[in-house]
Amino acid sequence: MGLSLLVERVICIAVGYVFGMIQTAVFYGRMKGVDIRKVGSGNAGTTNTLRVLGPKAGGIVLLGDMLKCMAAIFITYLLFGRSNPDYIILYMTYTAAGAVLGHDFPVNLHFKGGKGIACTAGYTIYLGIQFTWLFILMGVVSFFLPFNLFHIVSVCSLFYYSALLIMTVIYGQMGLFGAIPQGELIEVYVILAILTFLAFYQHRGNIKKLFAGQERKTYIFKKNKID
Repeated sequence: MGLSLLVERVICIAVGYVFGMIQTAVFYGRMKGVDIRKVGSGNAGTTNTLRVLGPKAGGIVLLGDMLKCMAAIFITYLLFGRSNPDYIILYMTYTAAGAVLGHDFPVNLHFKGGKGIACTAGYTIYLGIQFTWLFILMGVVSFFLPFNLFHIVSVCSLFYYSALLIMTVIYGQMGLFGAIPQGELIEVYVILAILTFLAFYQHRGNIKKLFAGQERKTYIFKKNKID
Protein backbone atom coordinates (compact mmCIF):
# COMPACT_ATOMS: atom_id res chain seq x y z
CA MET A 1 0.00 0.00 0.00
CA GLY A 2 2.84 2.37 0.84
CA LEU A 3 4.58 2.19 -2.54
CA SER A 4 1.28 2.16 -4.41
CA LEU A 5 0.07 5.25 -2.59
CA LEU A 6 3.39 6.98 -3.28
CA VAL A 7 3.00 6.33 -7.01
CA GLU A 8 -0.59 7.57 -6.86
CA ARG A 9 0.55 10.79 -5.16
CA VAL A 10 3.06 11.41 -7.95
CA ILE A 11 0.45 10.72 -10.63
CA CYS A 12 -1.99 13.13 -8.95
CA ILE A 13 0.62 15.88 -8.93
CA ALA A 14 1.51 15.19 -12.56
CA VAL A 15 -2.12 15.22 -13.73
CA GLY A 16 -2.74 18.43 -11.82
CA TYR A 17 0.39 20.06 -13.23
CA VAL A 18 -0.55 19.25 -16.83
CA PHE A 19 -3.99 20.80 -16.39
CA GLY A 20 -2.51 23.72 -14.47
CA MET A 21 -0.37 24.63 -17.45
CA ILE A 22 -3.52 25.48 -19.40
CA GLN A 23 -3.25 29.26 -19.01
CA THR A 24 -6.76 30.59 -19.57
CA ALA A 25 -5.66 34.21 -19.29
CA VAL A 26 -2.90 33.78 -21.85
CA PHE A 27 -5.14 31.96 -24.34
CA TYR A 28 -7.99 34.43 -23.97
CA GLY A 29 -5.61 37.36 -24.23
CA ARG A 30 -4.17 36.00 -27.46
CA MET A 31 -7.69 35.74 -28.88
CA LYS A 32 -8.03 39.47 -28.17
CA GLY A 33 -4.58 40.30 -29.52
CA VAL A 34 -3.09 40.94 -26.08
CA ASP A 35 -0.21 39.24 -24.28
CA ILE A 36 -1.61 39.43 -20.76
CA ARG A 37 1.87 38.89 -19.31
CA LYS A 38 3.11 42.12 -20.89
CA VAL A 39 0.33 44.47 -19.79
CA GLY A 40 -0.95 45.64 -16.43
CA SER A 41 0.70 43.75 -13.60
CA GLY A 42 2.00 41.10 -16.01
CA ASN A 43 0.24 38.38 -14.05
CA ALA A 44 -1.57 35.68 -16.04
CA GLY A 45 -4.61 35.55 -13.82
CA THR A 46 -8.16 36.73 -13.26
CA THR A 47 -7.41 40.09 -11.63
CA ASN A 48 -5.03 41.37 -14.30
CA THR A 49 -7.38 40.14 -17.03
CA LEU A 50 -10.28 41.95 -15.37
CA ARG A 51 -8.29 45.17 -15.17
CA VAL A 52 -7.00 44.99 -18.74
CA LEU A 53 -9.85 43.38 -20.69
CA GLY A 54 -12.91 43.94 -18.52
CA PRO A 55 -15.33 41.95 -16.33
CA LYS A 56 -16.46 39.50 -19.03
CA ALA A 57 -12.87 38.49 -19.74
CA GLY A 58 -12.12 38.26 -16.02
CA GLY A 59 -15.13 36.02 -15.51
CA ILE A 60 -14.11 33.71 -18.35
CA VAL A 61 -10.57 33.40 -17.02
CA LEU A 62 -11.83 32.77 -13.49
CA LEU A 63 -14.15 30.04 -14.72
CA GLY A 64 -11.48 28.44 -16.90
CA ASP A 65 -8.90 28.36 -14.12
CA MET A 66 -11.39 26.85 -11.67
CA LEU A 67 -12.57 24.24 -14.16
CA LYS A 68 -9.07 23.05 -15.07
CA CYS A 69 -8.37 22.21 -11.44
CA MET A 70 -11.75 20.52 -11.06
CA ALA A 71 -11.19 18.52 -14.25
CA ALA A 72 -7.82 17.30 -12.99
CA ILE A 73 -9.36 16.28 -9.65
CA PHE A 74 -12.16 14.44 -11.45
CA ILE A 75 -9.64 12.46 -13.47
CA THR A 76 -7.65 11.39 -10.40
CA TYR A 77 -10.93 10.55 -8.69
CA LEU A 78 -11.74 8.21 -11.57
CA LEU A 79 -8.23 6.75 -11.44
CA PHE A 80 -7.95 6.23 -7.69
CA GLY A 81 -10.80 7.69 -5.65
CA ARG A 82 -13.57 5.28 -6.59
CA SER A 83 -11.48 2.24 -5.69
CA ASN A 84 -9.97 3.80 -2.56
CA PRO A 85 -12.62 6.24 -1.21
CA ASP A 86 -11.00 6.68 2.21
CA TYR A 87 -8.15 8.59 0.55
CA ILE A 88 -10.22 10.88 -1.69
CA ILE A 89 -9.23 14.05 0.20
CA LEU A 90 -5.55 13.10 -0.16
CA TYR A 91 -5.85 12.54 -3.92
CA MET A 92 -7.79 15.78 -4.30
CA THR A 93 -5.23 17.81 -2.41
CA TYR A 94 -2.21 16.42 -4.26
CA THR A 95 -3.98 17.02 -7.58
CA ALA A 96 -4.88 20.58 -6.61
CA ALA A 97 -1.28 21.21 -5.51
CA GLY A 98 -0.07 20.02 -8.91
CA ALA A 99 -2.60 22.28 -10.66
CA VAL A 100 -1.48 25.32 -8.65
CA LEU A 101 2.17 24.59 -9.42
CA GLY A 102 1.36 24.16 -13.12
CA HIS A 103 -0.58 27.42 -13.09
CA ASP A 104 2.05 29.39 -11.18
CA PHE A 105 5.12 27.90 -12.86
CA PRO A 106 4.13 26.52 -16.30
CA VAL A 107 7.11 24.96 -18.03
CA ASN A 108 5.59 25.74 -21.44
CA LEU A 109 5.57 29.48 -20.63
CA HIS A 110 9.04 29.71 -19.07
CA PHE A 111 7.58 29.30 -15.56
CA LYS A 112 5.74 32.62 -15.72
CA GLY A 113 2.11 32.09 -14.82
CA GLY A 114 -0.41 33.30 -12.27
CA LYS A 115 -0.81 33.10 -8.52
CA GLY A 116 -3.06 30.06 -8.20
CA ILE A 117 -6.04 31.57 -6.39
CA ALA A 118 -8.71 30.72 -9.00
CA CYS A 119 -7.17 27.25 -9.32
CA THR A 120 -7.56 26.77 -5.58
CA ALA A 121 -11.14 28.03 -5.82
CA GLY A 122 -11.81 25.05 -8.10
CA TYR A 123 -10.44 22.77 -5.38
CA THR A 124 -12.68 24.48 -2.82
CA ILE A 125 -15.75 23.96 -5.01
CA TYR A 126 -14.87 20.30 -5.39
CA LEU A 127 -14.55 20.03 -1.59
CA GLY A 128 -18.05 21.47 -1.40
CA ILE A 129 -19.37 18.95 -3.91
CA GLN A 130 -17.58 15.97 -2.37
CA PHE A 131 -17.97 16.74 1.34
CA THR A 132 -20.03 19.78 2.38
CA TRP A 133 -21.37 22.98 0.84
CA LEU A 134 -19.86 24.84 3.80
CA PHE A 135 -16.52 24.91 1.96
CA ILE A 136 -18.14 26.85 -0.88
CA LEU A 137 -19.81 29.21 1.59
CA MET A 138 -16.46 29.72 3.34
CA GLY A 139 -14.80 30.55 0.02
CA VAL A 140 -17.45 33.07 -0.97
CA VAL A 141 -17.56 34.80 2.43
CA SER A 142 -13.79 34.82 3.05
CA PHE A 143 -13.12 36.39 -0.36
CA PHE A 144 -16.04 38.67 -1.06
CA LEU A 145 -16.56 40.07 2.43
CA PRO A 146 -13.10 41.71 2.50
CA PHE A 147 -13.47 42.53 -1.20
CA ASN A 148 -16.61 44.56 -0.52
CA LEU A 149 -14.84 46.28 2.37
CA PHE A 150 -11.46 47.02 0.78
CA HIS A 151 -11.58 46.18 -2.97
CA ILE A 152 -8.03 44.87 -2.69
CA VAL A 153 -7.77 41.44 -4.29
CA SER A 154 -4.48 40.48 -2.64
CA VAL A 155 -6.04 40.91 0.81
CA CYS A 156 -9.07 38.84 -0.22
CA SER A 157 -6.90 36.10 -1.72
CA LEU A 158 -4.70 35.70 1.35
CA PHE A 159 -7.68 35.87 3.69
CA TYR A 160 -9.41 33.16 1.63
CA TYR A 161 -6.35 30.88 1.58
CA SER A 162 -5.90 31.20 5.34
CA ALA A 163 -9.59 30.45 5.92
CA LEU A 164 -9.36 27.38 3.67
CA LEU A 165 -6.43 25.99 5.65
CA ILE A 166 -8.11 26.61 9.00
CA MET A 167 -11.45 25.12 7.92
CA THR A 168 -9.80 22.05 6.42
CA VAL A 169 -7.93 21.33 9.66
CA ILE A 170 -11.08 21.81 11.75
CA TYR A 171 -13.19 19.68 9.43
CA GLY A 172 -10.54 16.97 9.29
CA GLN A 173 -10.00 16.83 13.04
CA MET A 174 -13.74 16.40 13.47
CA GLY A 175 -13.39 13.21 11.43
CA LEU A 176 -15.60 14.47 8.61
CA PHE A 177 -13.28 13.52 5.73
CA GLY A 178 -14.09 9.86 6.29
CA ALA A 179 -11.87 7.02 7.43
CA ILE A 180 -8.57 8.42 6.16
CA PRO A 181 -5.71 7.61 8.59
CA GLN A 182 -4.47 10.49 10.75
CA GLY A 183 -1.01 10.40 9.16
CA GLU A 184 -2.40 11.01 5.68
CA LEU A 185 -4.78 13.62 7.07
CA ILE A 186 -1.85 15.55 8.53
CA GLU A 187 -0.23 15.25 5.10
CA VAL A 188 -3.25 17.05 3.65
CA TYR A 189 -2.79 19.85 6.20
CA VAL A 190 0.91 20.13 5.38
CA ILE A 191 0.22 20.39 1.65
CA LEU A 192 -2.36 23.12 2.21
CA ALA A 193 0.02 24.93 4.57
CA ILE A 194 2.69 24.85 1.85
CA LEU A 195 0.20 26.15 -0.73
CA THR A 196 -0.81 28.91 1.68
CA PHE A 197 2.84 29.87 2.12
CA LEU A 198 3.23 29.83 -1.67
CA ALA A 199 0.22 32.14 -2.02
CA PHE A 200 1.80 34.60 0.40
CA TYR A 201 5.11 34.30 -1.47
CA GLN A 202 3.44 34.92 -4.83
CA HIS A 203 1.81 38.02 -3.35
CA ARG A 204 5.00 39.35 -1.76
CA GLY A 205 5.04 42.35 -4.08
CA ASN A 206 1.43 43.10 -3.23
CA ILE A 207 2.18 42.82 0.49
CA LYS A 208 5.00 45.37 0.17
CA LYS A 209 2.62 47.74 -1.63
CA LEU A 210 0.00 47.20 1.06
CA PHE A 211 2.38 48.28 3.80
CA ALA A 212 3.43 51.24 1.65
CA GLY A 213 -0.20 52.18 1.00
CA GLN A 214 0.29 51.73 -2.74
CA GLU A 215 -1.75 48.59 -3.49
CA ARG A 216 -4.32 49.20 -6.19
CA LYS A 217 -8.03 48.70 -5.65
CA THR A 218 -9.99 46.54 -8.06
CA TYR A 219 -13.62 46.92 -9.10
CA ILE A 220 -15.78 44.48 -11.03
CA PHE A 221 -18.07 46.91 -12.81
CA LYS A 222 -16.06 50.12 -12.63
CA LYS A 223 -13.07 51.10 -14.72
CA ASN A 224 -9.83 49.91 -13.14
CA LYS A 225 -6.50 51.67 -13.16
CA ILE A 226 -3.88 49.87 -15.30
CA ASP A 227 -0.16 50.41 -14.80
